[in-house]
Amino acid sequence: MRIYFASDTHLGAKAVGDPRGQEARFVAWLDKIKDDADAIYLLGDIFDYWFEYGSVVPKGYVRFLGKLAQLTQQGIDIHIFTGNHDVWMFSYIQEECGVTVHNNHITREWDGKRFFLGHGDGLGNYDMGYNILKSIFCCKPIQAVYSWLHPDIANWIATTWSRLSRKSHTKDTKYHSFLGEEEIQVKYVNDMEAKVGGKEYDYYVFGHRHVLADYESKRGSRMLVIGDWLNNFSYAMWDGEDMRLYKVDPNDPVGEATEVTEQYRYRQQNG
Repeated sequence: MRIYFASDTHLGAKAVGDPRGQEARFVAWLDKIKDDADAIYLLGDIFDYWFEYGSVVPKGYVRFLGKLAQLTQQGIDIHIFTGNHDVWMFSYIQEECGVTVHNNHITREWDGKRFFLGHGDGLGNYDMGYNILKSIFCCKPIQAVYSWLHPDIANWIATTWSRLSRKSHTKDTKYHSFLGEEEIQVKYVNDMEAKVGGKEYDYYVFGHRHVLADYESKRGSRMLVIGDWLNNFSYAMWDGEDMRLYKVDPNDPVGEATEVTEQYRYRQQNG
């Protein structure tokens, strides 16, 4: 069994110099892995912005959406998670492309190992400001009011917010490196396992942070943060025995991927 995981492609992002090329790159990778993929999990922020009206969906992404439909028709099990950029993903992709959409973290078991999967944002109560903001975005009445805006206006608001947020992150050096014990995802995993007094899951797999990490928890589970497709061009794969991290050449996404698991491995003793 081979299970693939990717996250944070941010398709359509204004910060990407060639958004259509970015989409083509990711579609080419999906096409490459289709022959040996039993399932594909896309762990959020696949779109830089997505909002579904009753009869309108965002412009573009036809190559990506068409590839999803093709792969599910071939029998590949595809799951897509909402992230903080595409939280307003509702039924369209599920109905038209045959994928399963998840709004929260889920658990799975493969080959005798237990997995905890999700975008990785809003975990616990470590960042209440962010959690409050997310709860506003997920509020149904607020979504209904937002849907009254003309799509062009709504898109301008969302893309401007995204651009300003990304600009602020470029000035934050901590945002671009794995923070070890200070990572909210690490705190969440260690606190979860402390509550149950042991290793509840063998693997935790997250996106959201745009960094790569293979972190070993205090109780021996592994937490993987799988990077992005803006800077790292990375993914993770479960091969039936182990979880591994890979990078692809952005100029040759169908070429041989480079395994980088050891390069990004963190142990409890060194954070």
